Parts: sequence; C-alpha cells; structure tokens
Amino acid sequence: MDAAGQGSPSGFAFLFRTDQGEISRAIWWRGTIALGVVLTALTGIWLVIGSFAYEAQTAEARADLFDAGVFAAYAYLTFFGVCVMLIGVSHYNLSAKRWRARGRAPALAGLLPLFALLSGAAHWLYPRVTESMPYWSVVLTDVCLVAVIIWNLVDLGLLGDEH
Repeated sequence: MDAAGQGSPSGFAFLFRTDQGEISRAIWWRGTIALGVVLTALTGIWLVIGSFAYEAQTAEARADLFDAGVFAAYAYLTFFGVCVMLIGVSHYNLSAKRWRARGRAPALAGLLPLFALLSGAAHWLYPRVTESMPYWSVVLTDVCLVAVIIWNLVDLGLLGDEH
C-alpha cells in the first residue's frame, strides 16, 4: 500500500476505485482495454439472450403468467445495466488520472461516460417516440460520442510523455 492507502499504482483499487493520482499512457491503455473486453463480453451475452426479453412484447407472445426465459433475460438486463454503470465509473476514475497526468482538468474524464449514456438513451427512446423525436438527434448523440472517443484515444492514449 502507498501512503494514501490506495494500493499499488497498477492495482485494481488504485486504477478503478479512485480518481486520485496520475498514470502513464501504457497503464491507461491496459485499463481501458480491460474494461472494453468486459463490456464487450457482457454486451455479447445480452445480444444473444436479449431476444427472450423482446419476445414477451410481441402479439404472438404466450400468455403464461411466468416465463423463466423472459425472467432470466430481464434479470440479466438488470445485472448488465449495473455493470455498465460500474464500468463507466471505473473508466472515469482511470481517465481522470490520465487527464491529471496530462496537466488537464480530471473532470474531462466524465465526457465519455456522459455521451455514451446519452447515446444509449437516445437509441432506446427513439423507437418509442418516433413521431416527436427527430432521427437527427439520435445521430447527433452518436457523432458527439464518436468525437469524444477519438479525442480520448488521441489525447490520453497517444499524446504526452510517459509518467
């Protein structure tokens, strides 16, 4: 443990549970890739089992009081949602350290999770309110998200001296 009790500079608690400190490009890349792998795996599982959740909303759906497949799909969706939030917080903490090492405001780390959640919300909302929500607003959130991702990858992952 270090003097602040945060653990080693490459340990889980230091990287993902606090926004204090500074890290190098290499550590930021390792943490970002690890979080990306977890998010990709969880999303892949949802893409496979998500059809059970949507089957219950069709006109041809069975009228059973309880369907174990639908229940399991929605239970996983709840778990998935919590994991996405934790991954967002973890990535914020990781990126805040890198922004600080680059001499910038650590709060900039909040832009990526913010735009990711806004984009996800726009994609979820649009099919439900197509008559009152223009599609360009969904595209705009995606463009902003991609711009922030590129900016983060370049500024945090490619530029700056090693710490």
